[in-house]
Amino acid sequence: MTRDLRKIRRRFLQAAGVLLTLPLSGGRPAAGMSRQHAASAPGMLLISNNLGVLPDQFFPENSGPEYSLSPYLQHLSEQRDQFTVFSGLSHPDVDGGHSTENCFLTGARGPTRSGFRNTVSLDQFAAERLGPITRFPTLNLGVNVDRAHRSLAWTRNGILLPVEDSPARLFSQMFLQGSAEQRESEMQRLRQQRSILDVLLQDTRDLQRGLGRQDRERVEQYLTAVRELERRMSELQEWERRPRPVADREAPVDIPESAHVFERLELMVEMALLALQTDSTRIVTLMVDAFATPRFLLRDTIQTSDGYHNLSHHGQDETKLQQLRDADHRQMSMLARLLQRMRAVSEGGQSLLDRTMVLFGSNMGNSNTHVNTNLPVLLAGGGLRHGSHLVFSHDRNRPLCDLYVTMLQRMGLEVDHFSSSEGSLNELMPPH
Repeated sequence: MTRDLRKIRRRFLQAAGVLLTLPLSGGRPAAGMSRQHAASAPGMLLISNNLGVLPDQFFPENSGPEYSLSPYLQHLSEQRDQFTVFSGLSHPDVDGGHSTENCFLTGARGPTRSGFRNTVSLDQFAAERLGPITRFPTLNLGVNVDRAHRSLAWTRNGILLPVEDSPARLFSQMFLQGSAEQRESEMQRLRQQRSILDVLLQDTRDLQRGLGRQDRERVEQYLTAVRELERRMSELQEWERRPRPVADREAPVDIPESAHVFERLELMVEMALLALQTDSTRIVTLMVDAFATPRFLLRDTIQTSDGYHNLSHHGQDETKLQQLRDADHRQMSMLARLLQRMRAVSEGGQSLLDRTMVLFGSNMGNSNTHVNTNLPVLLAGGGLRHGSHLVFSHDRNRPLCDLYVTMLQRMGLEVDHFSSSEGSLNELMPPH
């Protein structure tokens, strides 16, 4: 890389770094999609625990609509007709144990290879095509997440988007109006950042002269990214002029102890539900970083004997297995309550669950043996055809991205491919 190109890259990263605190915005609505159509598109809530669950307790033993609920799925018995459970899904060539955690929504191949770079995640891909139909085109949330290294959300250039792990801060961003002076201060900040980009654009054009073909192509990538940042800030200025919605609850208080992982999860799920209910966003990602979770409370004052990661390598030790079962049951009961609440919220003859696809899954098929195939995946809501256990080959898994394509199509996007997809799961789509 030439000295001039390094200078361009350094200036671009400085300008982009200024913008990391801004809520991400999407692009224009997809070709052929009107803003009215985009505004009525179903949303997505994407939840992942990076250590997964015990597979023998999650997967049903038989398939089809008459399948018997597994021990974990018993928690969802009242919502049986509102979700589909899958066996035999995974990301092709995405292996290497825990290194796959950042690929759950991207499907990027070879995460352990030298020079690996991630690709765009499902949430960001969808937001780019839906356009700025909500104040926050996506919200990227986390519980106990190592924010510098883990995230479900990745840009089209494979850059990690840090999670928001403070419910109190998120609540403030979504609902607190601020004074007229504060709003003007925010507008001034956005204007200053646009000025930074204007200078960067001019400097880049000046430095571009005399570069070789390969370097000019790289510079053009930077210029495209800068123009995207400019457009995003313009959209943010428009949203700053609009009043924020009113929340029907008091501002939350953050839970400081990471040992309270499930209390933290339930509070963050509450924030995600509020965001969707007030249409602050249509797309939410939520990562539970079990890998980074130390000894934690299972219930009341009962604490685990070891950290979440060490428990996951149970080696068939019954004491560890029982603690993992207790942890998994807490997650599944939380999911059941979430679906119940979403089903109870109705507007325009549709429930919030009808209007939102809820994905629950993990990059780990079996954490005990570092297996990244046969992933535990469940999809609920979104007006899709549910109530069945869909089984694909245990040895030759179907690409999980086939499901992602179906989800994108359900949002009204004209998409027939995403990452490693080979098709779509059309059997989930409702009749026209």
